[in-house]
Amino acid sequence: MSELAEEGADENKRDDMTGAKAAAVFLTLLAQEDAAGLLGAMEPDELEQIGESMCALGDVEGEAIREAIASFISEAEREVISAKDRSAHLRGILGSALGDVKAQSMMQRIDADERPRSLEIARWLVPSVTARLIEGEHPQVIAVLLLNLDPENAAQILSLMDEAMQPMIVERIARMGPVSADAIAMLDHLLSAQIGSQFGSAALEMGGPKEAANLINLASGDIARKVIPLIEERDAELSAKIEAEMFTFEMLLDLEPLEMGRLLRDVESDALVDALKGLPEEQREPFFASMSSRAADGVRDDIEMRGRVKKDEVKAAQKSIVEIARKLADDGEISVGAGGGDGGDFV
Repeated sequence: MSELAEEGADENKRDDMTGAKAAAVFLTLLAQEDAAGLLGAMEPDELEQIGESMCALGDVEGEAIREAIASFISEAEREVISAKDRSAHLRGILGSALGDVKAQSMMQRIDADERPRSLEIARWLVPSVTARLIEGEHPQVIAVLLLNLDPENAAQILSLMDEAMQPMIVERIARMGPVSADAIAMLDHLLSAQIGSQFGSAALEMGGPKEAANLINLASGDIARKVIPLIEERDAELSAKIEAEMFTFEMLLDLEPLEMGRLLRDVESDALVDALKGLPEEQREPFFASMSSRAADGVRDDIEMRGRVKKDEVKAAQKSIVEIARKLADDGEISVGAGGGDGGDFV
């Protein structure tokens, strides 16, 4: 009988720690501003019930806190948080926390659908380049752009602006209110035109032979052996462009000394000197390491004596060496690239 009485008492205790009392306990755990935000969303009768419960609370012990939290967890298990309008909900929260301008900028960083392509590119450009893109634009346009960039980047761009423009830009930043979506779209259009004019349309495009080659280079196994021939059947020109990007001169720097030595046996001395002329001193070391000390010193002397070499000549020499490396890789004599799986060769 006493066990039944105790069980009934426990049941009453659990019943007691639901509804208004549980909400009252939960609200006492929150900071005042957080609790105020929740209370502000309630109806008058709900406020009255919870207010009375909060006033009636004595000391709240750990067990009562656990019971209150457990009741909320029990309620939460029956709820579903809808994904509908999630971006709009987050935008509203950020707007309250950061203000509309910063919130919109943050949403453009977080949400790919809200992030204009040209603005994303502008974040990666060095300040001097961005300054040239917006030179002569209205101070309001420049102000909107700077507010969409990282503060350090924006500050450097501002310092590069004409001194007569700087106070007008700063004043507009200080007075800036909500920035409409139309204004961001206009800025995006302007930047797209300027980036396209100075760097070509490729700057605003995604993908391409280089990206495809990088993907193949990073993949494990012998994907190139399977993929390249199939692409070549459909588009031989595209296949050749991808292969050209897969084998770069910089990849040769990772060759083992024995493989580098094998490569250099087929390379003309003049081509090697011109190719190394375009490299920093530290990047020449993998080539020298595969030679005898006497041969390496001789190549160093030739590089010094060669004088100035045109970039086109350097690139042509490097390309000729890459072609030799490609053939040796095809024959299985050297391994070029970062492949994995069986053997690690890309071709």
